[in-house]
Amino acid sequence: MDLSMFSKDDIKYMRMALALGKKGLGRTAPNPAVGAVVVNGDEVVGRGYHKKAGTAHAEINALQEAGPRAKGATLYVTLEPCNHFGRTPPCTQAILNAGISRVVIGALDPNPRVAGGGEAYLREKGVRVEVGCLEFEAKILIAPFVKHTFTGRPWIRAKVASTLDGKIATRTFDSKWITGPKARSFGHRLRQISNAIMVGRGTAQYDNPSLTCRINSKQAHDPIRVILDSRLKLSPDLKVFHLESKAPTIVFCSRVSKDSEKFDLLRSIGVEVFEVDDDPGGGLSLKEILNILGSMNVQSMLVEGGSGLLGAFFDQELVDEVFFFFAPKIMGGNDSITSIGGLGPHVCQDVKRLYHMEIRRLGEDFLVHGFMDEGVFSKCLQG
Repeated sequence: MDLSMFSKDDIKYMRMALALGKKGLGRTAPNPAVGAVVVNGDEVVGRGYHKKAGTAHAEINALQEAGPRAKGATLYVTLEPCNHFGRTPPCTQAILNAGISRVVIGALDPNPRVAGGGEAYLREKGVRVEVGCLEFEAKILIAPFVKHTFTGRPWIRAKVASTLDGKIATRTFDSKWITGPKARSFGHRLRQISNAIMVGRGTAQYDNPSLTCRINSKQAHDPIRVILDSRLKLSPDLKVFHLESKAPTIVFCSRVSKDSEKFDLLRSIGVEVFEVDDDPGGGLSLKEILNILGSMNVQSMLVEGGSGLLGAFFDQELVDEVFFFFAPKIMGGNDSITSIGGLGPHVCQDVKRLYHMEIRRLGEDFLVHGFMDEGVFSKCLQG
């Protein structure tokens, strides 16, 4: 989208709206995360974001804060305002009632049944509407919503913390700590913005993680903890099965090769256990698991490992977004654990590419972040 039609102030205020919208990530499912700012003259008079499903939308919160100062003002909103009744009334009518004279939209609603409806209605009523301010960033904000809406499956974030040579643990499975505190803190922020976190049996067994979100923030909340253990061989004494957390722990196991006694034991201590089919290529059927999680309104999920689980996700092209943390260390060793397992491609031509990549420094470590789809979520729209 050509940004020349937008002023520096437009871009500044849309960045504010995007920052507000990010506060709702991990909490709004099945709705999208949205932020909004009301500006009268050169003064921000209202701010808002969608906090969770069933509560007021971002535009409503911003307009309520602005009050009478919304009259004649500009509304900056990351996603096209809704023009239909759902669990809340349409935002377009509230915008008109408030006397907003101009609306700047980050991205149109990608759902073809409603796309452009809010924009067209506002134009019809005499409101000046401009679309596409920081559109790419606005699309990233709603990517989990789009994936979940169009496929019924969660948006998958793959997270790896490794040495420069791609090792995540020694040959004795020791992995504490490869990266430093700033990288680990960022990892907890990823848990905060995700509805669920998934690990395989090996990671659960050797690391004995809590899989909770340990950051000091009002927005902090624990994701649903998901563990894959096909034969139910994990000890019921692991920390993840005995947490004081509002989020549940879920275990997926094989429908045909599970330990029936352990199945009943885990359920008796409050763990949710689901049986799924085995994948013909080995392991559990990831697609069936993702369908189940999607039906539970899991809109986004962070996959933290281990090597085999991440390899299976990449082999089956189920990853949407990647966060690779690299420490300036070399581990070496044929028997040390590599970050991504699985089969991998036959030829270099089929090696998976990262799009819209960014690299940032986190203390002594650095983060490589990007997307597996050049259009961010264009493949989701194709079915």
